[in-house]
Amino acid sequence: MAQSDMHDPDDPTRRQARDPVCGMTVATVPPRFVLTYGGTTVHFCAPGCRDKFAADPARYGVARPDAPPSRSDTDGSYTCPMHPEVHRRQPGPCPVCGMALDNARPSVAQDLSPDHSEMRARSIWAIALTTPLLLISMGPMLVMAWMPAASNASRWDWLQAGLATAVVGLAGWPLLARGAQSCRSMRFNMYTLIALGVIAAYGASLWSVLAPATVPGTFRDAQGHAPLYFESAATIVTLVLLGQWMEAAARARTGDALRRLLTLAPTTAVRVTPAGHDEDIAMEAVVDGDRLRVRPGTRIPVDGQVLEGHSHVDEAMVSGEPNPILKRPGDPLHAGTLNAHGALLMQADRVGTDTLLARIVASVAAAQRSRAPIQSLADRASAVFVPLVVLCATLASAGWWWLGPEPRWAHAVVAAVSVLVIACPCALGLATPMAITVAMGRGAEMGVLFRNADALQRFAAVDTLVIDKTGTLTVGHPAVVRTTPAPGYDEDTVLRLAAAVEQWSEHPLAHAIVVKAKELKIEVPAAVDFRARPGFGVEAVVAGQRVWVGRATESPDTHDTAHWASSASAPTVVAVQVEGRGIGRLEIADPVKVEAVPAIARLQALGLHVVMLTGDARGPALRVAGYCGIHEVHAGVHPEDKAAFIRKQTAAGRCVAMVGDGLNDGPALATAAVGIAMGTGTDLAMESAGVTLIGGDLRALERAWRLSRATVRNVRQNLVLAVLYNGLSVPIAAGVLYPWLGWVLSPTLAAAAMSLSSLSVILNALRLRRWTSSAPAA
Repeated sequence: MAQSDMHDPDDPTRRQARDPVCGMTVATVPPRFVLTYGGTTVHFCAPGCRDKFAADPARYGVARPDAPPSRSDTDGSYTCPMHPEVHRRQPGPCPVCGMALDNARPSVAQDLSPDHSEMRARSIWAIALTTPLLLISMGPMLVMAWMPAASNASRWDWLQAGLATAVVGLAGWPLLARGAQSCRSMRFNMYTLIALGVIAAYGASLWSVLAPATVPGTFRDAQGHAPLYFESAATIVTLVLLGQWMEAAARARTGDALRRLLTLAPTTAVRVTPAGHDEDIAMEAVVDGDRLRVRPGTRIPVDGQVLEGHSHVDEAMVSGEPNPILKRPGDPLHAGTLNAHGALLMQADRVGTDTLLARIVASVAAAQRSRAPIQSLADRASAVFVPLVVLCATLASAGWWWLGPEPRWAHAVVAAVSVLVIACPCALGLATPMAITVAMGRGAEMGVLFRNADALQRFAAVDTLVIDKTGTLTVGHPAVVRTTPAPGYDEDTVLRLAAAVEQWSEHPLAHAIVVKAKELKIEVPAAVDFRARPGFGVEAVVAGQRVWVGRATESPDTHDTAHWASSASAPTVVAVQVEGRGIGRLEIADPVKVEAVPAIARLQALGLHVVMLTGDARGPALRVAGYCGIHEVHAGVHPEDKAAFIRKQTAAGRCVAMVGDGLNDGPALATAAVGIAMGTGTDLAMESAGVTLIGGDLRALERAWRLSRATVRNVRQNLVLAVLYNGLSVPIAAGVLYPWLGWVLSPTLAAAAMSLSSLSVILNALRLRRWTSSAPAA
C-alpha cells in the first residue's frame, strides 16, 4: 500500500483511501473503521478487514514505518525437521536430505508444513495410477477374462511402462531427488535405499520393454516373456508417499496448536491518548509505556501492570490454577490472559516477542526444533547397509562381466539388478513403521494416544517422571468436597438453597456449587431479588425466605488431615444462612483424582522416579504430594523455569517424561524426552506432547510405558528378520553359489524373497495387537 493511502482524516486535500485488505475505496471523512499503525491512520471498509490487517500487516504489503528490520531479513527462519542445524531465509528443500523446510518462527498467518498439501496431491495421484497397474500385472494370476492374449502382451507392457513412468517420474520425483541428495552429501538414509530400489526395478522393467531380445533366456518366464517389475517400483513409491503425507499432516497439526496459542493475544489494543481519548491500534503499534484500556471480557494485549481499576483475571495459561485472580493497581498483567468483568487501565511494560505468551510460544517451537526426530534403527542400519549393497551390486556385475557365460554383459546387468531389487528397503522400511502402527492402534484401544514413533521409542527409556499438579494429579477446577449441615438440616437442603442463590452468580465457586447439585440430581428452586455484595457474598429470596451465601468466618476442621491432604489447596468454606440463621456450610477445593494415588504407587514400583513440578504455592503442593506419596516437590515454578528444570535433569543423565495439561506446561512438555498430556487438558499441551492420555487417567501411564518397551523389542526383532533375509539373499543374488551349485537368483525370485521378508516383518508386528498390560515390559 502506498504511503499516500495512509493519512490524517482531517487532511482536506484527501477524502478517500484504499482498504489494504480488499482494495475497496473508502471515505475518510467521517472516519469509520480505522487503525493506527506505525503512527499513521489506516482506513478500512469493515471491521473484518481491519481485524485481518491487524493480525498480519506484512501480508498486505505494509511494513511498520518505525519498526526495526524484521528478523527474517537478518537470519534464517526456515529449518529442516530432520536436520535442525539447517537454516534458510526462504522455504524450499533441505540441502542435506531434500525434505521440505518448515517455518521455524510460528505466526498466525503462515503454514508451518508446506510439504503437507504437496504430498497429499502426489499420494492421491500415485494411488490412482498404481491401482490399474497392479490389476494389469496381476491379471494372469487372477485369470481375468479381459487380459490380452500372449501375442498382444506387448501392448499391455507399454501401458504398464506408461503408468509406472507417471508414478515414479512425476509423483515420486521428490523421493528420487532426496535419494540423490543423500548420495551427494554422503549421508545415506532410507531415501537412498528407496531411490536405488525404485530405479533398479523400473530400469530393469524398461530394459525388458525396450530391448526384450537382449534379456538372457535364463531370466525369462515359462512363456518366454522378459520380467517386468513396474508394479514393484510404483507400489514402493506410493507407500512411501503415503507415509510422507501422514508425517506432514502431523507436523501441520503441531503448527495449528502454536497458531491457536498465538491467537490468545488480541490483534488490536485500545490506547488511551494523553488527552484521555480511546483509540484502536494494531498490536504492532503498541510500545513500552503506552497506557491501554482493557475492557470487560477481553484479553490482556501485552505484559504490564494495572494503573487503575479492579477485576478478576483468568491466568490459568500462566499458573495452571483455575481460579481467577483479583487484580488491583500495581499488580502485574500478562498478555493473553482473560479479563473478567471489571475495566482496567494498564501500562505496557513488555510488548511483541518480549511478552510471556510470546516467550512460551518461542520456547515450545525451539524445543520442538532442537529435538531432532529420532533416527530410527532402520536409518542407522541404512548408513551401513547402503554402501554394502552398492558394493555387492558392483562386485556382482564385475564378476559376471569377467567370469560369467555369454552374453556376459547381460548377465552382469541382471545380477546387479537382482542385488538391488532384493535389497529394496521394503522389509527394512517396514520394520519400524509396522510395529509402531500396530502399537499405536493398540495403545489407543487402551486409552493412550502416541503422537509419533519418536515418542513411542523414547518412552521405553524413561526413568524419571515429572508431573504437574493442577489438572493432572487434581481435578483442575473447584468442586464441593464436603457439605456439613447444621442440626435439624440435611446435606440436600443446604445444597439446594445454596445452588438456588448461586445459579445467578458468575463466580467460579458458585459454579462449583451448582454443578454439585446437578451431580446429586437435586432439584434447584427458583430465586428472586438476587443481590451481590462483592467481598460479602450473595443473597436472594427462595420460597419466600431470604437466603445468604458467602465466605464463612470460621475455619474448616484442621484435625481432618486426610481431607485436607486430598485437596490441592486449603478448602474455601462457604456458609449458608436462611433469614440470618446458619443452616450449614460447604467446603470447596480442587480435589485429588481418585486414581492418582494407586497410579503413582504402581509407577514407583516399576522403578520410575516421580517428581512434582507445579506453579502453585508450596503449601498446597506439599499436601497433594504427601497424599499421593511423592517425595520430591518443586513448587512456585514458572513456565520457562519448568523447561529449565527438565533440561537440568536431562543434563544429569536422566531420561525425563513430563506430564501436564495446561498452556503453562507447553514448554516443559516440548523440552522433555517424552511429553505426556492429559486428554482433558488444553490443545497446546496435547500438541506439544508426544503422548496423550485420552481420558486423563494416570493409570494409563503404566500401560504406555510397558507398551513402548514391548514395541521397541518388536522393532529390533523385525530389523533382525529384515537384515537376515537381505544378508542371505544378497550374496545369492550376486551369484556366489553359481560356481558350485549353479544357483542364480533371478530378479523374479529376488522380488519374491523381498516379499517374504516383508511378510515376516508384518506378521511379527501384528503380534502387538494381542499385547496386554500384564505382558513383561522388558
